[in-house]
Amino acid sequence: MTPEPPSASRPITKAVIPAAGMGTRFLPATKAIPKEMLPVVDRPAIQYVVEEAVAAGLEDVLMVTGRNKGALEDHFDRHWELEQVLEAKGDEHRLARVRRSTVLADVHYVRQGDPRGLGHAVLCAEKHVGDEPFAVLLGDDLIDARDPLLSTMLAVRQQYGGSVVALLEVPPEQVHLYGCAAVDPADSDGDVVRVTGLVEKPDPDQAPSNLAVIGRYVLDPSVFAVLHQTPPGRGGEIQLTDALQTLAVCDQPGGGVRGVVFRGRRYDTGDRLDYLKAVVQLGAEHDELGADFSAWLQSWTAQRRWSASRTTCSAASTGSPRWRRSSSTCSTRRAASSPPTSSARWTCPASTTRRWTAMPSSRTTSHRPVRTPRCGCRWPATCRPASPARPGWSPGRRSAS
Repeated sequence: MTPEPPSASRPITKAVIPAAGMGTRFLPATKAIPKEMLPVVDRPAIQYVVEEAVAAGLEDVLMVTGRNKGALEDHFDRHWELEQVLEAKGDEHRLARVRRSTVLADVHYVRQGDPRGLGHAVLCAEKHVGDEPFAVLLGDDLIDARDPLLSTMLAVRQQYGGSVVALLEVPPEQVHLYGCAAVDPADSDGDVVRVTGLVEKPDPDQAPSNLAVIGRYVLDPSVFAVLHQTPPGRGGEIQLTDALQTLAVCDQPGGGVRGVVFRGRRYDTGDRLDYLKAVVQLGAEHDELGADFSAWLQSWTAQRRWSASRTTCSAASTGSPRWRRSSSTCSTRRAASSPPTSSARWTCPASTTRRWTAMPSSRTTSHRPVRTPRCGCRWPATCRPASPARPGWSPGRRSAS
């Protein structure tokens, strides 16, 4: 085991949140609104990150921002006029939600003048952090509060010293999207591994493993000296991964890198599709909205499935007036064992709100929809099942009359 450096036992109280990116993958939504302020259900993404830091005991938060990021400061500041309006209305519930962000943590701000990469953003925090170990949290990764990753990383830092990174097993074809870690299998303790090397966004055939570095770090203050000496790397930017590679093979105090393999719930808001997935997942588990939203989501997805497999009922333009149906027939039409011979009403199994009325006639029975079906099955008013007296009638087979 690597001896603990003197700073390993020092408590960690500071968190750095880089938030200077322009959010180009979300344009035009981020043209005037910081990406970090995009709502995830009822809170901006950045608030989830600050709440995670506070839950781990890090109440001194520094945000590294840039131009057009004033909304971040406004969100964590008091809004006296709004609070007075809510107080006058007696709306204590919304008032508490508005005030929560202002008392979460002691939030500071520094600007990253030049967008020169994550390593440069961390360097911007040097004066605020000083010679203390600190955490770095990226806003693209939201970690479920039920899976306290950051607290585990802080404990690993206290035990081993050095720096700690969060790792996630990803499919090999996705390795090129992340920094990738090489680990020593012989020097591991469950999900805690010793990192022997790091590569920023490698080609899949050159990746040392499928362990990707995700947006949580606990760093020794010695990383600042290394970053000052780190030349621009991939993309012409100063990469934090390159500095950690140097620390991983360093045997000086503050050197060494451990990895914590995360197997909990993580929500990626780094691009539009993953952002939508995060909103749906967190919305379905929301304390106030989750039950109703989940019920609606199940109904909507059922409707989509029925629409995709709906029966197409159409008459031939020439020849015998027979009706054609697809191989996948709505179960409403399959359910009847014989055509109704008296006035009847039944419900489509895809929706409790859509009914069909059977109207008897002298020769045939006409099925007419009371309202537009939600399951996607379309029965025109002229679509009539064959009379029971006609030979060859069977469930699911319809003829025109």
